[in-house]
Amino acid sequence: MIPLSFAQRRLWFLAKLEGRNTVYNVPTALRLSGELDREALAEALRDVIGRHEVLRTVFPEADGEPYQRILPVEETGFELTHTEVAPEELAGAVAEAGRHAFDLGTEIPLRAWLFGSAPGEHLLVLVVHHIAWDGSSAAPLARDLSVAYTARAAGRSPDWEPLPVQYADYALWQRELLGDRDDPQSLLARQTEHWRAVLAGAPEELELPADHPRPAVASHRAHQVALDLPADLHAKLLGVAREHGATLFMTLQAALAVTLSRLGAGTDIPIGAAVAGRTDRAMDDLVGFFVNTLVVRADLSGDPSFAEVLGRVREAGLSALGNQDVPFERLVEELAPARSLARHPLFQVMLTVQNTARTAVGGGSVLALPGVRAVGAPAAAPAVAKFDLEVSVVESFDADGTPAGIRGSLIAAADLFEVGSVEVLVGRLVRVLELVVVDAGVRVSGVGVLGVGERVGLLEGLAGGVRGGGGVTLAGLWAERVVESPGAVAVVGDGVELSFGELDERAERLARLLVGRGVGAESLVGVVMERGVDLLVVLLAVVKAGGVYVPVDVRWPVERVGLVLGDAGVGWVVTSESCV
Repeated sequence: MIPLSFAQRRLWFLAKLEGRNTVYNVPTALRLSGELDREALAEALRDVIGRHEVLRTVFPEADGEPYQRILPVEETGFELTHTEVAPEELAGAVAEAGRHAFDLGTEIPLRAWLFGSAPGEHLLVLVVHHIAWDGSSAAPLARDLSVAYTARAAGRSPDWEPLPVQYADYALWQRELLGDRDDPQSLLARQTEHWRAVLAGAPEELELPADHPRPAVASHRAHQVALDLPADLHAKLLGVAREHGATLFMTLQAALAVTLSRLGAGTDIPIGAAVAGRTDRAMDDLVGFFVNTLVVRADLSGDPSFAEVLGRVREAGLSALGNQDVPFERLVEELAPARSLARHPLFQVMLTVQNTARTAVGGGSVLALPGVRAVGAPAAAPAVAKFDLEVSVVESFDADGTPAGIRGSLIAAADLFEVGSVEVLVGRLVRVLELVVVDAGVRVSGVGVLGVGERVGLLEGLAGGVRGGGGVTLAGLWAERVVESPGAVAVVGDGVELSFGELDERAERLARLLVGRGVGAESLVGVVMERGVDLLVVLLAVVKAGGVYVPVDVRWPVERVGLVLGDAGVGWVVTSESCV
């Protein structure tokens, strides 16, 4: 019996655990204009299924273990379903097709529908289960479908060279390559130990600015919001990447990590990254699920500059690529994090950047059918949330190679986020990108993620929203100044120079400590300190915590200090070692 690849096995396990659903469906819709030969298209699709064994494979069980059963084409039951629909009913028909739930044990992982909506106008809908498909599968499928249709339309069979390997060969080769887990010299053992060290201490669950508590079981419902970066920002991002010896992916990951950190996610941000997994050229011509997932931690400790964060992300990314052979599914088993049906293991934020050529079949080479113009169309399938947050973008370039913009989306789990919050998060990520391309030397604490006035509104909300007919507060005025000029110099003294962002970050940390000690609205806090930068930090922190500071001149006699603090009813005192 032929085993599943490790990636396939995880999808099979999820299908058994969650039951038949559409979470891992990959729908594609193609608008076909012209004199389409329906019979030739049906035959061509059967030819493609015959050529790529994975598209005619089912996954039954024997003694509780799944295996690959490759069916002859004539036993697959495959057919191109043709239906005539009114134009106003087309979107609903396409959406219904995309909701097909595969039975992986008995049903091949490909379905196809052809909807006729007007003379010379058709919509081809292909739905493939992820267990037989990844993004790089689009190119060989488009190429082979084009060749087969051209041949069938001319009344002959496609004349192509047999594929040197099939997906089943890869599944067997993968196990041979990785070796025995009990052999310390095996690739599996060595790379697993690398990941064990790299992921030690990583947060099991990232603290994200969610609107709702995490449910016991994820529903996979999603909100999808467009994320579009204009050509000039695209070009600047590529420039920053080149300047620091990094890739666009690394630059976007660093910016995403900074954004999440500034929103309260901490300084250890693990983000998932997909790699093609096609480490041998023989795999380039295959349809199948080869992609592997890596975990890249972004270290933001010590208030580094963005350039330093990018350097850390670069090193972590290169290290991950050098140990990419261990399947993610095996890492989950080996590292055994706390399992949950509510969240993804090891990371909850995913970043995908595609910079391959576009295609009419989901990314790759263009579908070429004689006498027919094929154009990609919306598949009308609702977005699904496989992660808490998933940023997925595609680069585009002009004919001369000039950056033409980055287009994509942010998909967020509807269990956790309202759609308005997702829109705000997209805006904040774009704001961070616009800032770091101008000044890669800006420190994390100096990166403003909130728009002008937004932070003031949040502070007012926390304080009950009282502004007294348009009045202002010290905390509000300070917040506005930080947002407007986070990198500008705020204070110089004691041999220290702090920007508004840096001063704000220091005060924020102390404010959280004060709140933890019980300081709240109108709490009286005595401040016994020498004049200097630290004094400003303390005064600002007391205000941020909602308290009222009672400054005490350190030159006063001890008795007077005690009298003032006692008469005022001070409940807390902040001082320095030099004043004790």
